[in-house]
Amino acid sequence: MKRREFITKSGIASAGIIAGTATLGAITKKFGANNTINIGVIGTGDRGSGLTSVINKIEGIHVSAVCDIIPFRLEQGISRASNKVEAYKSYKNLLANKDIDAVLIATPFSTHSAIALDALDAGKHIYCEKTMAKGLTGIDNLVNKVSNSKTIFQTGHQYHSSRLYKHIVDLLKNGEIGQIVSFECQWNRNGNWRRPVPNPSLERAINWRMYREYSGGLVAELCSHQIDFINWVLGENPKKIMGAGGIDYWKDGRETFDNIHLLFEYPSGVKAKFTCLTSNALGNYQIKIHGDKGTILLGDTEAWIYYEKGYKKEIADVDGVSGATRNSHQQGKGYPIEVSHLNPSKQALIDFRDAILENKQPISNVFTGANTAKAVQLSLDAMHNEDIRYWK
Repeated sequence: MKRREFITKSGIASAGIIAGTATLGAITKKFGANNTINIGVIGTGDRGSGLTSVINKIEGIHVSAVCDIIPFRLEQGISRASNKVEAYKSYKNLLANKDIDAVLIATPFSTHSAIALDALDAGKHIYCEKTMAKGLTGIDNLVNKVSNSKTIFQTGHQYHSSRLYKHIVDLLKNGEIGQIVSFECQWNRNGNWRRPVPNPSLERAINWRMYREYSGGLVAELCSHQIDFINWVLGENPKKIMGAGGIDYWKDGRETFDNIHLLFEYPSGVKAKFTCLTSNALGNYQIKIHGDKGTILLGDTEAWIYYEKGYKKEIADVDGVSGATRNSHQQGKGYPIEVSHLNPSKQALIDFRDAILENKQPISNVFTGANTAKAVQLSLDAMHNEDIRYWK
């Protein structure tokens, strides 16, 4: 069966298939070593404007256009660009600009698929913020169209580009902590997650994360990064998903949960737990990877390894590990895993630039993004319907 036939018939490629998709067909515009990629930012809220500031510091790519339907957000996007930009209220008008080579989609979750499909029709390379698409139909439609396109598509799970995370994945695959038995993930905060609204009419447009019509809440906005990482480590998708959530603390009219608790079971038997709180921030962001010979504690930019009794190695023999230190959050001694790496968001945008220039499949692509998005949707369905969801 041909690759495109497989994707069309199965909907989403498996994690094992993803690893083999390394190159793409010829693209219409050829870039030389000295070419600059002109990118349009669609959605200039906190994330879109923040990434604009990051792009300003990357050679070979610059923001040439910005778009947002909210006037003060659009002004924010214009102010963040380091050069003069075209400003648009309609993303379709931005896509019609033939001088724009690529787009960064940082709009509400529910709009990702439609905007990305239009961008594909316009022949633009796409960096689509996580979570890639909302709903199983939206996911499948995007996978199928990208599969038949010659443009570069990168999903914005920036930790997939992190050189620290890549090093951790290599350590795990090389058996540094033995057989992996479980993951414990959390991303806890203490705050209502709301943005200020200058006019009540803009409530749903600005605080879209609070409303199910537009958002996947904590699962899509936070947990998705950790789900993406575990799929990457294991090379498989969860076969069974269950969980619970609620609006138990912030009684402010929101529709998305203010706390979520998920349990995934993978085909290999590995279990993964995910917790997100908005009323307690202890530990903030972390992933614990438990193996029968040790545990790796992974933050957003730091990591430590803790060996089980009898399995501690000489420090010099541990790839990427140097120096002993006591981590106040854990009992015993942890050894820091020291790897030179950039801010994950910056590295992800550099990788996007390079994927365009070299015409290669990004490591965080439409297929990895789709697998994560499907797991997010099944998680939401499991919690909202109070049942168990199975990967089909």
